[in-house]
Amino acid sequence: MSLMISVSGIRGIVGESLTPLNLTAFATSFATWAAHRRSGNGAGKPKIVIGRDTRPTGKLIADLVASTLALCGCDILDLGVATTPTVEIAVPEEHADGGLIITASHNPVAWNALKMLNSKGEFLNADDVADLLDIAGKEMFRFARWNETGSTSCTNIYDDVHIRKVMQLSCIDTEAIAAQNYKVLVDCVEGAGYAVVPRLCRELGIAEVTEVACGGSGLFPRNPEPIEENLQKTIAAVRESGCDLALVVDPDVDRLAVICEDGSLFGEEYTLVACADFYLRHKPGPVANNLSSSRALRDIAAKHGVACHSAKVGEANVTEVMKETGVVIGGEGNGGVILPELHYGRDALAGIALFLQAFTLWRQANAGGTLSGFKKEFPVYFMSKQKITLDDKGRHSLDALFAAIASSHRDAEVNMLDGLKLDFSDSWVHLRPSNTEPIVRIYAEAPTKEQADALADSLKKEIEEKAAAL
Repeated sequence: MSLMISVSGIRGIVGESLTPLNLTAFATSFATWAAHRRSGNGAGKPKIVIGRDTRPTGKLIADLVASTLALCGCDILDLGVATTPTVEIAVPEEHADGGLIITASHNPVAWNALKMLNSKGEFLNADDVADLLDIAGKEMFRFARWNETGSTSCTNIYDDVHIRKVMQLSCIDTEAIAAQNYKVLVDCVEGAGYAVVPRLCRELGIAEVTEVACGGSGLFPRNPEPIEENLQKTIAAVRESGCDLALVVDPDVDRLAVICEDGSLFGEEYTLVACADFYLRHKPGPVANNLSSSRALRDIAAKHGVACHSAKVGEANVTEVMKETGVVIGGEGNGGVILPELHYGRDALAGIALFLQAFTLWRQANAGGTLSGFKKEFPVYFMSKQKITLDDKGRHSLDALFAAIASSHRDAEVNMLDGLKLDFSDSWVHLRPSNTEPIVRIYAEAPTKEQADALADSLKKEIEEKAAAL
């Protein structure tokens, strides 16, 4: 399996596609890239913030990356185990030149990755990635002399900083949350949120927090992607515990999924929808998501009389559109909430605070109603998420494949900004190559689950047939 390279960083299976050789090559390229950008801002060593999730390979990779950066003349601030949004906050707080996060996010434990941040604590854009790959390809590396190497220091203050920033959001009312006397189950899948997520919940005013998979071992007890098929044991635990809801995060805590009191999923797609509906009452303005996200956000935007913008999939792409259009809240339909008031990055901690506040506001007006009742306030759509693995020939012929599929659907509005999206009158389907796995993702949405599944199945079959004919 080849190394996956995108605006989401470099990602692969440790010992196969992700090796010490390419880790040091990309760390060296990143150090060189950061130094080039620092050269216009005065002398001194580039400063890089690093953090990692809890995977067993994380500490080894972090040590290798830190040593490589130091040998390239960078000073390193190591946060140890830290969520992705925590590192994103730390970079500008430290006036650093960039950041590296050792995490493969929702991928299984055998995977790991380097997520790369600029000096603003934001993912590199496509041009930055191209510059970095040019450095790597031409081996234009910058090394330090023996007396110019960097040093590594460590800190554990940024969980505190992150929680404080969330708590200081003007729309958060901890007294109102506490008055609801919530019982909440928290599932951190043994990832980087194992300590900070339960702590945030308690500081927000949650009366009783039941912790599941919050030991921080990094040995994920299930597939770590927080989707329904992987959450059956957590769903059962919610029903048995009598909790008001469950909050589920992925290993690096940039995605939030919510489970209702009856075990039904509030839905990853509706995390952003509920947060945006609440936040727009506090701060009106445009919203944004990606092309694979639910139409429900567009409906919420119309309700508040604001614009809804869509971007290519990928946090860097969404934040670029958010900045261009003055968006006040945005994100992706995988449970990722981006709140510019806090920082430009998907942040499950911010999502937790906004979601609990939104539910609290509704509950105050609905005599202590349930979360499953709250969900009924939002537009009803159902999504089917599938994927298909193509051989090398199929992956290298995607443009022709998508063009052939588009030509056979004259009844749809065609968008080829990011793969192929077919927008029908009451449904849509989005086909795109994954940034993180060698697959084509198929997302379909329709008014019923049966319609969504049928649309996804139909397009999956069409991909197979047309790929075979190429």
